[in-house]
Amino acid sequence: MYQVKVNNQFQFEISQNEPELTVDGRKLEVDFSRLNEGSTHVIYNNQSFNTELVGFDANAKTAIIKVNGNIYHIEVKDQYDQLLKQLGLDSLATNKILEIKAPMPGLVLNVLISAGQEVNKGDNLLVLEAMKMENILKSTSTGIVKKIFVQQGDKVEKNQILIQFK
Repeated sequence: MYQVKVNNQFQFEISQNEPELTVDGRKLEVDFSRLNEGSTHVIYNNQSFNTELVGFDANAKTAIIKVNGNIYHIEVKDQYDQLLKQLGLDSLATNKILEIKAPMPGLVLNVLISAGQEVNKGDNLLVLEAMKMENILKSTSTGIVKKIFVQQGDKVEKNQILIQFK
């Protein structure tokens, strides 16, 4: 059983036992055919729907889909997510990162943030050159930059602390 939240507003319980699909305890009769990678044509209640997968994040268990031109943000919780929540352990899965360390020795080419700045998960933090390749280090969580220990042109060693978050 999956708990599915749509647009952070509507919640459904969905289970699937091939070929049967059940939503909130009601069996649905759905006919679909895959058009190409990420696109599907669905017939439900004698209505036709074209669906397209716009974005997908397996770690966050979220997806963005387009249905007949309308965008929907989908969040899915499986049985394990639900069990962790029941046990009060769901917050452990989202550990907050307090510092970013150098993944390898290299040269800081550019620092893209400043102290006190709020960053979101996936934001670019700095550019590190290692083995003649430029690597962009990204934020793994949302937070506020407390301190930056490096500046452009600094040489860093593996596991050296580069950025600290509040």
